[in-house]
Amino acid sequence: MAVFESIARHLRSRRGWRGGATAVGLGALAALALPPVHLVPVLLLSLPGLLLLAGSRASARGAGWMGFWWGFGFHLFGLYWITEAILIEAAQFWWLVPLAVPALSVVMAVFVAVPAAVAWRFAPGWPRMLGFAGLFVLGEMLRGVVLTGFPWNPLGSVWAFGALFLQPAAWVGVFGLSLMTLVVFLAPLRGWRSAAGAGLGLAVWAGLGAVRLAAPEPPVQLPGVVVVQGNIPQDRKWDRAMLADHFRRYLTLTAQGLREVGQPAVVVWPETASPYLLDRDTVARQMIAAAAGGATVLAGSVRFDAQDRPRNSLVAVTGDGAAAAIYDKAHLVPFGEYQPSWARVGVQLVRGDGFAPGPGPVTLHVPGLPPVGPSICYEAIFAGAVVDAADRPGWMVNVTNDAWFGNSAGPYQHLAAARLRAVEEGLPLVRAANTGISAVFDARGRTVARLGIGETGVITAPLPDSLPGTLFSRAGNFSAIAAALVMLIFAGTCTIKRRSSKIG
Repeated sequence: MAVFESIARHLRSRRGWRGGATAVGLGALAALALPPVHLVPVLLLSLPGLLLLAGSRASARGAGWMGFWWGFGFHLFGLYWITEAILIEAAQFWWLVPLAVPALSVVMAVFVAVPAAVAWRFAPGWPRMLGFAGLFVLGEMLRGVVLTGFPWNPLGSVWAFGALFLQPAAWVGVFGLSLMTLVVFLAPLRGWRSAAGAGLGLAVWAGLGAVRLAAPEPPVQLPGVVVVQGNIPQDRKWDRAMLADHFRRYLTLTAQGLREVGQPAVVVWPETASPYLLDRDTVARQMIAAAAGGATVLAGSVRFDAQDRPRNSLVAVTGDGAAAAIYDKAHLVPFGEYQPSWARVGVQLVRGDGFAPGPGPVTLHVPGLPPVGPSICYEAIFAGAVVDAADRPGWMVNVTNDAWFGNSAGPYQHLAAARLRAVEEGLPLVRAANTGISAVFDARGRTVARLGIGETGVITAPLPDSLPGTLFSRAGNFSAIAAALVMLIFAGTCTIKRRSSKIG
């Protein structure tokens, strides 16, 4: 603990630009705990360091600036991969390269700055620590809804390197995991006894995960599943001269996968895998049906609605070539799929009005398949918003095209989010990604099968059965919100009592 005390004194002494630079560095350090690195122990320095910097300022405003700079470093390094997408269209959007990620990081940093500023007003010790933890997690939730929401990289996702530490998400969701993470890694600020208590808590956390994972596995469902990963580079994906070749690749891989699986199966293609409009193109659907030999194919496809607006869709093509069901993506990507009305500042980043959104989470009932809850691309990052609770499906499917982001951290972070949805909802999840990472997870978040980035091929796997509805599937984020509010009440009450005792 002597080393820890020495570090604490050094951090408290940092003033002016040195304090801000230190906060940025600590935030960047915390980003190493995110997928795919998962260097979780760095939080033992980064999180206490943030609170030490904030708590040693002379005012709440100074504490808020420390939180802002920490959040800026965390998101700048955690979201660097967004630049990969811009570079694909660098000829048109080159000017965004030095602006996009820093600008987004500035916005995201506000959700750390406010908790740091408010927590400064709480009494030092456990009141400030727990108050900050509660505020931090409420901030994570808030950034999931403000300006259409971007809840990427919640702190709880650092545990997605395996299924063990993810299991409490079935009760409290990813934001509950964030809260638990903050408490565990801030505890050493109160000395070695609290650090030991945090270590014991982490052991209990792992024990609960082990008990849940040791429970009997649910039986597999029929049919099995074939996931097709076409591995089409983004800069070639919409080349008109290559569209037919891309389509044939998916047909060939589909037939190959069905030969391998050796049982009735459902086939899943990634987001916009079909270059043809499957809701209208009868010939394309018949070709898919022929390649699938009667199996149903869930294929990503663009379609146009009655108002001639494009929609990012998932089409269920059955064995007779019919479009038996369609899901339209509801949570669209701002600036990528549509131009937000609140950001019309003379710079148009999408054509026309962009894509039209669908109605929200639905359950598709396709003949011969268990009811399925679909999501497209980054819809999978919205905890509690991927399943129609009134019509609970038997499994989930997430189709995406992460080719935009190359072999960066982005696809790994996206995969972690999808995995967390499986644990939260107690439902198996099948993920088809154009260039990877495609995977099948069971209802406890264990990897059944996986195909890495840059690979062309198929996954063939049994479709795991679902578990009974989890606490999270029924209560959503209520548990995490309630726990955060209890911490805030505790922090406020203790602060008021301490101040009253001093006056008395």
